[in-house]
Amino acid sequence: MGHIISQLPPQTDPALLVGTNTADDAAVYRLTDELALVQTVDFFTPVVDDPYDFGRIAAANSISDIYAMGAKPLIALNIVGFPVGVLPLDQLADILRGGADVAREAGMTIVGGHTIDDREPKYGMAVTGTVHPSAYLTNATGRPGDLLVLTKPLGTGVIATAVKRGSAAADVISEATASMAALNRDASEAAIAARADSLTDVTGFGLLGHLLEMCQGSGVTAEVWFEALPWLKGAVDLARQGVIPGGTKRNLEHADPHVRWADDFEEYERLLTADAQTSGGLLIAVPEERASALVDDLRARGTSAAAVVGRLTERGSEALVVRRAARST
Repeated sequence: MGHIISQLPPQTDPALLVGTNTADDAAVYRLTDELALVQTVDFFTPVVDDPYDFGRIAAANSISDIYAMGAKPLIALNIVGFPVGVLPLDQLADILRGGADVAREAGMTIVGGHTIDDREPKYGMAVTGTVHPSAYLTNATGRPGDLLVLTKPLGTGVIATAVKRGSAAADVISEATASMAALNRDASEAAIAARADSLTDVTGFGLLGHLLEMCQGSGVTAEVWFEALPWLKGAVDLARQGVIPGGTKRNLEHADPHVRWADDFEEYERLLTADAQTSGGLLIAVPEERASALVDDLRARGTSAAAVVGRLTERGSEALVVRRAARST
């Protein structure tokens, strides 16, 4: 995708503060000296069987890009593909109801949308938020010495594949659904309060892929501590059994040339670090002296994870280094 974007005319609008020049989660456009718009769009096919839960997850995922910029969501447009005449319209109503409930939780208004007849259901949102032009966060401003804090457990890609194969236990599906449908609002507010240096969410490119974007944008290397990574119930066992989505395999193929595996890892463990996430948590790069306060704040807010999973360092020969655990300093 980056190769295709590079072939398009360069962006020259001075009001565009964040565009396609970096791999950020959303665009930022200055309206006045006190106000900027933050714009994003995302949609995908079902990752769970229940239409209402699918709507909730897709909405939370779409809104997440606004939170990942340190901004506040304001309005949204629904984007829908639905096989009219194949599936009952009651299922479409349930999808939209799920999205509306999450939008209401986010304090956001759905102002319209567009629907097409499609062979496979698809749902998401184009979301507009606001932020002060000098207060947004990006994925390209991490600094050596920052600790990396992750706010949701990993493994949704593996679990969604197990759902499609009919091999996921009910309690595994329930925990994953709750995680994916949870807003990243509290995590974003905590990152802002901690004066984080850099911020992104962990979605389709997996932890390694999104962290690679942060490292490339920031000119740093990231060290990841595998044993510190939080996992959803059942994710590790399913991966060990070979339940791996194609997107996860492609993610690892893309990231692997940039990774030094500092310890011995099984293939399924490597794949887990690149698991393609849906509506994952935020990955926060924060100065070490403020990391403990951030973790305490995240826990007080009830986020599903508040895990210190690595550190940014001066740029080395590789962008990413994965170790079993942190080294003693």
